[in-house]
Amino acid sequence: MSGLEVRDVSVAFDTTQALDAVSLDVETGRILAVLGPSGCGKSTLLRVIAGLQQPGSGQVLFDGQDVTGVPTHRRGFALMFQDGQLFEHLSVSANVAYPLRRQGVSRREASERARELLDLVGLTGFADRAPRTLSGGQQQRVALARALAAQPRLLLLDEPLSALDRDLRERLAIDLRQILLSTGTTALLVTHDHSEAFTLADDAVLLRAGRVVQHGEVADLWRGPVDEEAARFLGYGTILTGEPAIAVRQALQAPGDGPVALRRGALRVSTGSGQFAGVAGPSAYAADEVTVEVDLPALGRVPVTAEVAPPEGARLGVDLLPARVAFLNVHRTAT
Repeated sequence: MSGLEVRDVSVAFDTTQALDAVSLDVETGRILAVLGPSGCGKSTLLRVIAGLQQPGSGQVLFDGQDVTGVPTHRRGFALMFQDGQLFEHLSVSANVAYPLRRQGVSRREASERARELLDLVGLTGFADRAPRTLSGGQQQRVALARALAAQPRLLLLDEPLSALDRDLRERLAIDLRQILLSTGTTALLVTHDHSEAFTLADDAVLLRAGRVVQHGEVADLWRGPVDEEAARFLGYGTILTGEPAIAVRQALQAPGDGPVALRRGALRVSTGSGQFAGVAGPSAYAADEVTVEVDLPALGRVPVTAEVAPPEGARLGVDLLPARVAFLNVHRTAT
């Protein structure tokens, strides 16, 4: 196949198995997110792919060629880190042009290409600025432009947005995806943030304790986490089993009797009688909505979203939002 192939890669540090027979693919032009909590092995995997860490066993291939033993600088890959790692003594334009100058491109041509890339990442007019005068988001845009300058075969992103505040992270993730798509860049992202991964990527791999527990398109992981631990990591706060799970499945006309995972907002106070009926308990306020603990005979005590806090003891109708529900026995996995 074309693109990146990782085949049965294992890495051990003394008695710790950092990666255990990990396999994955990134097709040309697609973006893969490697997701997992701290210590799952995702950073080690990125280092192996980049050539910064040799695996104990397994192979890394690109476009069908084995690059496992190829030095980092000869792989044709580019790396983008969470802190940008810009050269403070160089201008923004010179930072972007740096990899081109290293390749022997003339100063004039490199400068022109740098300005084109700055336009692409939304930094028109910033060429002569010093990196220290830029915001965190602007510095990451410069780092992206520099990474793209040499037209890498593969772009590796190591939690590139984690140092930014949430609002900026969400905006930049959308822009970053559009830029990668517009340039046709094949990319692999490692992150612990499922929202960032699902915004940026076409496909995702979920790592746990050095092993792949789920691999597929991001929508597949979103709709069908492989198990309860995966569901909770992906942001599903309520897991129902037994009769409550069956009640949700029946309400959504979904077959089976396996566990059901609910994201925040999956249950909402209805303007009518609702799919379920219950009694309001205590409420908690967030910035733009209220979460009410509601006793539903069919589901037990569960968090329900409301626009206005109802009085405790009030009878409520509750609706279920199918898009925020996952059935844990419906999934695609890879091991």
